[in-house]
Amino acid sequence: MSKIPLGFIPDPVMVRLDRLLPSRRIPEGLSASTKFKQIKSSIEDVGLIEPLTVGLADPSTGNRMLIDGHIRAYAMQELGLEEGMCLVAIDDETYTYNNRINRISTIQEHMMLRRAAERGVTSARLAKALRVDISHIQKKLSLLDGICAEAAGLLKDQHFSANLGAVLRKMKPTRQIECAELMVSSNNVTVSYANCMLAATPAEMLVAERKPRKIAGVSAEQMARMEKEMGNLQGRFKSIEQSYGQDVLNLVLAKGFLAKLLANEEVTRFLSQRQPDVLREFTHIVEIDALDK
Repeated sequence: MSKIPLGFIPDPVMVRLDRLLPSRRIPEGLSASTKFKQIKSSIEDVGLIEPLTVGLADPSTGNRMLIDGHIRAYAMQELGLEEGMCLVAIDDETYTYNNRINRISTIQEHMMLRRAAERGVTSARLAKALRVDISHIQKKLSLLDGICAEAAGLLKDQHFSANLGAVLRKMKPTRQIECAELMVSSNNVTVSYANCMLAATPAEMLVAERKPRKIAGVSAEQMARMEKEMGNLQGRFKSIEQSYGQDVLNLVLAKGFLAKLLANEEVTRFLSQRQPDVLREFTHIVEIDALDK
């Protein structure tokens, strides 16, 4: 069994910043942006967390191409640092680096903050480094408290507000999993959606079996109807989810067959004369380029 070759050298190395050659221009006004100030403050207080990505050293000059981490390198230079930790790429393409991958998810950020806290970094220092309120750091640190592992696993690749954990932990684990599945599948991982599902959750599926405060403007009858409709929606959604893959495959096959059929001039002429409505629908199916159209 052949091994997949690595795209970079596993062990990071220290490289002088004046030996780095940027592969793109720093945008104007970067120093005044909030994001840059957060990165600079974080490096100053905590240090460089994510190494820069550089190419192999030029044999004659010793310079390296800076593939990823231009903003971090610029911030380090403004702080007066002379060298930084770098990952050395073996190839010279940038497709696999940070400009082509997803940023860390909310749960990954939670794990990083927890690790920093375990190493003795205080919440106040983290808040200062990230230029946020200390209450925001505390919410991030306690994000998964009271959340079952299965629900956390469903949300591990998602980006969502730190307030979502406070809503989910009011539900029992089974209900947490149901809500996480529905939010992820519908691509709506928000606090407002979670609050709606919390309001429609039966009392026996809540922690301490106690219903949350009533929503203003919603009567008891409306709440009962909402609970029933939410249960029906989850059932229908799971039923559709099971057949979704096969339905998409059938649609792709049907579209390909109809495209070949309409490429035949005799068939097109016959349908236009005898069945114009059918021809119109066939043409519409062939022109579909997305499932939401």
